[in-house]
Amino acid sequence: MSPIRSSRENLHSIYVLLFLNIAFFFLQIQDLERYQAIFQFERGAVFSGQLWRLFTYQFVQGSFLGSPALGLFFSLMVLYIMGSAVEEELGTLHFAAFFLISTLASAAVALTFTAPLLSSLFLSYSLLFVFARLNPDQTFYVFLVLPIKVRWIAYFALGILLLGVLVRSPPSLAAAGGAAASFIYFSLITRTGLPLRLRRRPPLAQSPLPQGPLTPVIDAGGEKNLVRFRQIKETLAGGVPSEIESIKQAQAAQIVRGVNICPSPADFKPENEDRYCIRCEGFAECSVRYITIHERRSDVPQSQAG
Repeated sequence: MSPIRSSRENLHSIYVLLFLNIAFFFLQIQDLERYQAIFQFERGAVFSGQLWRLFTYQFVQGSFLGSPALGLFFSLMVLYIMGSAVEEELGTLHFAAFFLISTLASAAVALTFTAPLLSSLFLSYSLLFVFARLNPDQTFYVFLVLPIKVRWIAYFALGILLLGVLVRSPPSLAAAGGAAASFIYFSLITRTGLPLRLRRRPPLAQSPLPQGPLTPVIDAGGEKNLVRFRQIKETLAGGVPSEIESIKQAQAAQIVRGVNICPSPADFKPENEDRYCIRCEGFAECSVRYITIHERRSDVPQSQAG
C-alpha cells in the first residue's frame, strides 16, 4: 500500500495545468471564434448554468511576434517556472486552493461588468507576485544577457496592473482581484505556519548552480535543496545540539516514504556537478542520515578523534 502523502508534499499537480493549456491550445487554433463562444467567461452564460466558464476563460494563449505557438511556449514556461516553485513551497493541497481562489476571485470581479474574459494572464499575475515574495533575489536573464531580479519584474507588472485598474479596464480589474485574493490566502497560511515558514533565500550568486537564461529558476526545487544543504552544513559546523536536532527534525518532516535512496551515506553529494542529489525525492531522508552521521562524529571527544 502506498504511503499517505501530507498536505505539504509536492505531487506535481502543476503538470495538470500545463496539460490543460496545451489541450485547450489545440482547440483554440482549430476555430478561435467557436472556442471563444464556448469557453470565455460571460456573466449571462454563467448565470444560465454554464459553470465551466468560471475556469476555462483563462486557457487561451495570445500571440508572440505573431505566433500563437510562441505565445503558448512562453506561457507554459512561466507557468512551469513559477507554478512548480510555488507548489514546492506550499504543497499540493494549498497550491490547489491558491489556484482556485485566484481563478474564482477574478471571475467574481468579472461578474460586476459585462465585458467577457478570455486570457491566460490572470493566473500569471497571481503566480508572479507570490513567486517574487518567495524568491525576491531570483534572477531572470532577459535576452540571455540582461539579469533582472524577479522582484523588479513583479513591481513592473504591478505598475501595469494598477494602471489598468485606474482606467477601469475589466481584465485588469479581474486580474487584480484574483491576484489580491490569492496573495491574501498565501499570506494567511504562511503567517500561521501551516505549509512553511517564510525565510529569505540567499542570492543566486551564492549558489553553485550554473548561471544561464532560465536555469536557476527552472531548477527551483534543486535551488531549495542547495539552500537546505548549506543550512545543514552551517548548523553542523556551529555544533549546537539543539539547533542540530531542530534542523534534523525539519528535514525528517519532509521525507517522502517509499523513495529509493542511495545505499551508502557517502553517495550523498548535493554539491557535485551532476546535481543528482538535489533533484532526488529522497533528499530529505538522505539529509537526516547525513546529519545523524556527522552529529555522532561531532560528539566524539577531541582526545579520541585523532
